[in-house]
Amino acid sequence: MAETDQFRRPWEEVASAGVSATKTLALEGRFTLASGRALENVEVAYETWGALDEDHANAVLVCHALSGDSHVAGVRPGEDPANGSSGWWDTMVGPGKAIDTDRFFVVCCNVLGGCSGTTGPSSPDPATGTPYGLHFPVVTVEDMADVQARLLDALGVERLMAVIGGSMGGMQALAFTKRYPQRVVAVVADATTWRLGPQAIAFNEVGRRAILEDPNFAKGHYYGKDSQPESGLSIARMIGHITYLSDESMHEKFGRRLQKSEQYAYDFVSEFQVESYLAHQGRRFVERFDANTYLLMTKAMDYFDLQGDSPSLAHALRGVDARFLVLSFSSDWLFPTARSREIASALKENGNEVTFAEIPSAYGHDAFLLEPEAQHRLIAPFLTNALAHARERARQDAATRTEVA
Repeated sequence: MAETDQFRRPWEEVASAGVSATKTLALEGRFTLASGRALENVEVAYETWGALDEDHANAVLVCHALSGDSHVAGVRPGEDPANGSSGWWDTMVGPGKAIDTDRFFVVCCNVLGGCSGTTGPSSPDPATGTPYGLHFPVVTVEDMADVQARLLDALGVERLMAVIGGSMGGMQALAFTKRYPQRVVAVVADATTWRLGPQAIAFNEVGRRAILEDPNFAKGHYYGKDSQPESGLSIARMIGHITYLSDESMHEKFGRRLQKSEQYAYDFVSEFQVESYLAHQGRRFVERFDANTYLLMTKAMDYFDLQGDSPSLAHALRGVDARFLVLSFSSDWLFPTARSREIASALKENGNEVTFAEIPSAYGHDAFLLEPEAQHRLIAPFLTNALAHARERARQDAATRTEVA
């Protein structure tokens, strides 16, 4: 009997989005930041999948988390599709998956201040010709959203069928929708928050201190030098990674098991499996990420506050008429369900159409990367509905233009 769509497991089809090449767009002119500082000729690294439909109603913007980049799905040119490195959300983006590249035009860009092609601290400062380093201005999540809006302009996308993001990506999705309410039909806010609490800010600060006090940090000007702030960045990643897990998942994965011996060493060496795991995560992170970018991303998350100076979150979100799918995970203590409920409640108070779900999971904050099946069953129908509404909006726009003409 042939397998039907009902029984397909598209989240298991690794790298099915195919080959995806990173492209770069130069935003000409001056880009003013929330801080008041400005950057000249910002470059944005981005990737796309699928194609815009005739009425440009099927565009989806996917926003990445702190350590992500524009490579959300597929493999890079030159890699073997069977063995190449897959995108960071391959289980969710691709043909037949929740974010279906056969139906949607999917865009993902590296954020401003990043280290994967978009202008950031490792980019050359036009004034000196050398990398910005710590002279790169502090950016906000709103600055990231503004760069994304400029990119979409260049791609001919006036309105998004949906903007989707998890963790820091969810912050971007919320910020984009608040800043550009007429450009968004639907939002998926996944494992995110409308502002960080003091505990999350505290963890970010400890990670930044580890980097800033690394002797090889060299006040942020370590590019091209033999010694890099590897120790500080590795420790920052280890600290951050702990916050992405849950007590339950750590007990299940590691317990109190020793790595190489059945007896304690009675010495200051890494003995427990969890210690070796964290050290491994730190080493891997150092190989692909920039310490200055880590400082910028965590600071941007600390500053993010969707309510701002408004008397309430609901008041701050007035004018936003998009449909929302708000997802949280039961064991996520970094971005807890309570914050997601506050987002949903504020939107409902304003009359927005909101679907909220807390997904049972033992994976902690990382669950948005590790629970594709549960998310697929919620996101796929939500996006199908969003596409119908986006096409109706496109027809109304066309009718309005005809009447004006």
